[in-house]
Amino acid sequence: MREEDPTLTAPTTSAELPEDENLWLEDIYGDEQIAWVKDQNARTLERFQDGLFDAIAGDLRTALDSDDRIPMVTKRGDHLYNFWRDKTNPKGLWRRTTWDSYRTAEPDWDVLLDLDELAAREDTAWVWSGAMVRRSDNRRALVLLSPDGGDSHRVREFDLDDRAFVDGGFDIPAAKTRLAWLDDDTLLVATETDADSLTTSSYPRQARVLTRGQAVTEAPIVAEVPRDHVAIFVGSDVRPGAETTDRAVIVDALDFFNSRVSYLDLDDIRTAEQTLSSDPETWAGTLTCVDVPTDVEVGFERDLMLFRPQSSWHTATTEVPAGGLAVADVAAVKNGDITPRVIFAPDAHTSLQSFTFTRDYLVLELLSDVQSKLTVLDLNNDFAESALPGVPANHMVGLGSVDKFDPATANDYWMVSTGFLTPSTLSYGTLGTVSAGAAGADSTGATSEHPDGTASIDTRESPVAEVVKTAPALFPTEGLSVEQHFATSADGTKIPYFQIAAADIILDGANPTLLDGYGGFEVSRTPGYSPVVGLGWLGRTTNGCTRRRGVYVLANIRGGGEYGPEWHTSAMRENRMRCYEDYSAVARDLIDRGVTSPQRLACAGGSNGGLLVGNMLTQYPELFGAVSCGVPLLDMARYTKLSAGYSWKAEYGDPDVPEDWEFIKNFSPYHLLEEGRIYPPVLFWTATSDDRVGPVQARKMTARMQSMGIDDVWFFEDTEGGHSAASDNEQTAFTRALSYRFLWNALTGE
Repeated sequence: MREEDPTLTAPTTSAELPEDENLWLEDIYGDEQIAWVKDQNARTLERFQDGLFDAIAGDLRTALDSDDRIPMVTKRGDHLYNFWRDKTNPKGLWRRTTWDSYRTAEPDWDVLLDLDELAAREDTAWVWSGAMVRRSDNRRALVLLSPDGGDSHRVREFDLDDRAFVDGGFDIPAAKTRLAWLDDDTLLVATETDADSLTTSSYPRQARVLTRGQAVTEAPIVAEVPRDHVAIFVGSDVRPGAETTDRAVIVDALDFFNSRVSYLDLDDIRTAEQTLSSDPETWAGTLTCVDVPTDVEVGFERDLMLFRPQSSWHTATTEVPAGGLAVADVAAVKNGDITPRVIFAPDAHTSLQSFTFTRDYLVLELLSDVQSKLTVLDLNNDFAESALPGVPANHMVGLGSVDKFDPATANDYWMVSTGFLTPSTLSYGTLGTVSAGAAGADSTGATSEHPDGTASIDTRESPVAEVVKTAPALFPTEGLSVEQHFATSADGTKIPYFQIAAADIILDGANPTLLDGYGGFEVSRTPGYSPVVGLGWLGRTTNGCTRRRGVYVLANIRGGGEYGPEWHTSAMRENRMRCYEDYSAVARDLIDRGVTSPQRLACAGGSNGGLLVGNMLTQYPELFGAVSCGVPLLDMARYTKLSAGYSWKAEYGDPDVPEDWEFIKNFSPYHLLEEGRIYPPVLFWTATSDDRVGPVQARKMTARMQSMGIDDVWFFEDTEGGHSAASDNEQTAFTRALSYRFLWNALTGE
């Protein structure tokens, strides 16, 4: 039986003065409310579930289920692990193979866990949420399974040799749990045990040390944070072997962008019997709080502590710029001496997106005007810098360590390259080497060994990566081209965007164009191969004498992270309107260039992107011919009271504070609707079990617009799938096909 939704009894505040006739729809699982959802769903499907819809959904499902997709893997011990969904296994298989087998066209997979079989046997619609393999022996794993596709997941210990859940092993009930292995019999856990264990944002606020055989409710609390903070997060840096210090890490997330990090060396809390102490006083006396500004992200790598500030950080010895990366010695920090050394500084065009460590190298993944770059720093040569081979324009390259804890693969890396029209390619290489026999190899160099036993020669030249697997082309790209353009926003800022269209596009404003974007939480939108976009939009052509292909546009607006944290912070809270001005500027630029026209231009977005297009609907309706608004935020007066919304106050502001509501109300679509104004056709789609944003906001917006007599307002709520309504390939294909079918019909009449 579900607990009563606490939002139904939440007190009103001065920020909620606008009348809300649709509060009744906030009862997510009420019978009357579900009946309303079913009526809306039936109306929408009756209108759009036709032959074209079925064709699009079928094409998308076939592509998503393709057996030729690259099975991405994670190495643990001697095995490569993969989670796989296809038509036969819609819920998925957790499986593993060996390196030699993986390199073949058809690897021999050893299935560890069949989720479809498990779901049938346990009568629960389990959705895969990940697994954490114990590194000491690579035999046990913590498997995370969501019962409904939401963010809450049950954690169960699994034996990889027996291929079964461990009888009497770790088993934590479904919650928004965070956890980490400390040793073979001990976990650091942040989870829900009672109402007092959660923050106002619905995340855990207590960290416990859980010993094998112990109930999680009996595990001692070793750290906790106030209820009005976002969450407590836990982690560990536990490595096989004795050459480094194992650590536990606890993060007090004050809000979405500010936190305090504490850590302890596990050797400092080991008892005489070599077990880990779970005594709260011992932990409190051993934890070291990293004394840096709260907007500085802190990380660990062996004896290094890493710092990435959101705003410029002035220390006694240096300035670490916003978005830069600095390091310091962990032992020195523990003794109270924080002397950071800057190893990367951004510029006006270049930002750090992520980084990856191998044993001897640090690889920085950079964007330069939203173009991908990889820079390698040598940890054994005073962070000497070199570049990996060039990346093609309008493509994205990502790099990850294979297994830095295994001497045979310590400096090996996986590289994935992709583009809007280029299927993903997976390559394998070794930093600091070129393949044996490669041009220019120095026969006097030292050797290292790959997983397949072949030698590489250390030449200190650019490494040569071997292509291991290439994904198939899943939609036709002949005649299409990718271009990058820049629009000018209201304050003069240049806003980049990618345009994927016919190479011989006719610039007469008649091309059906879909504008995509996000603009929040420092999330960067970059080039990537998407069969969903390719088949659902780029592959569509209009009828008539002059057949037009769909045009897809991706806008890199402020609020995102494409130019680092300042690109994000410049559109937070009272400056939120900048991201909407940026997006509308891209729309106008497309119209001015003749790519499209308002009646041929659609926009689509989900989650924070749903808020984005909700503001296009209400603030710039004259620019768009259709809007697809998925799993959205829309009622910004009550977003903090619904699902996990309280945790986003740092991004948007607090509507319960009158001064904040004064600027929030200007980008709250639910309150911007006006009687008598003309709005383009809109589809709101969401999911009942979404416990991050929730279905309430889409429901209420639909109900308000329909009650105002506004035409062409459509709604669909999937009863499964959690955030993004994508728990499996069938659901993904269905919801995306509905969006594309609606948009294409609105723009073309077909």
